[in-house]
Amino acid sequence: MQAPDLTQSRADDRELLFSAVREGGAVALGYFQTKLKTWMKAGDSIVTEADIAVNDLLQKRLAGARPDYGWLSEETEDDADRLTRSRIWVVDPIDGTRAFAKGKPHFVLSVALVEDGRPVLGALFNPATDEFFEAEAGTGARLNGKPIHVSDRAEIAGARMAAHGPMFRHPAWPQAWPEMEIIERNSVAYRIALVACGAADAALALNTKNDWDLAAADLIVIEAGGRMTSHDGKTLVYNRELPRHRSLLAAGPRLYDALFQRVGALTLPG
Repeated sequence: MQAPDLTQSRADDRELLFSAVREGGAVALGYFQTKLKTWMKAGDSIVTEADIAVNDLLQKRLAGARPDYGWLSEETEDDADRLTRSRIWVVDPIDGTRAFAKGKPHFVLSVALVEDGRPVLGALFNPATDEFFEAEAGTGARLNGKPIHVSDRAEIAGARMAAHGPMFRHPAWPQAWPEMEIIERNSVAYRIALVACGAADAALALNTKNDWDLAAADLIVIEAGGRMTSHDGKTLVYNRELPRHRSLLAAGPRLYDALFQRVGALTLPG
């Protein structure tokens, strides 16, 4: 891999990332609840003019300031050159575009700095609710500048689960799930952020997610004292040739263990 400029300090990267995400949030907010131009792209995924505007700003600010870092974004054509880079920006300009396009405040800008496969800086920003989640490896996680921590819940029954509700009613489950409070959010990164701050107890997804959906949220929930892996307990590694992940499980340590007992042995199709 191409070595980054080691004179570039983590503090400089942190300031750059967080300020760029706030600028991007202001751009997104300017489009929010307006008449948007929207279209569909590959995979039946919606994109709006706001996604492109935010992506362009972030790419100009981040990639422009760090030309020796790689770049991976949902709204930029993938460039295999990123695989030669030790450090890479991983970006979803608007995670939760369907909610954004409907005028619902269930979205975030998601940006991480990944180093050798793992996130070392991360920010999630919902400008509609003024929630700014941030983390730096080894220093804890914060929401609007205040430290946050995952819940200490251990029981699945009654847990606040950030997930797609119908998944738990699928007839293939060998054992019925207990009653839970289901928190639906179109943005998977936002769901994980809610786990990080204790507003949800856990997040679970058993369908494919991308690096840009997870990298920033992964760091934030771990720095908030939680655990996040694939459903079968594997550490999520970023900036691989195929930047996708089969599943995710995020929760505080005790609830993670209880959930893993239920889902860890699942074999997913495909």
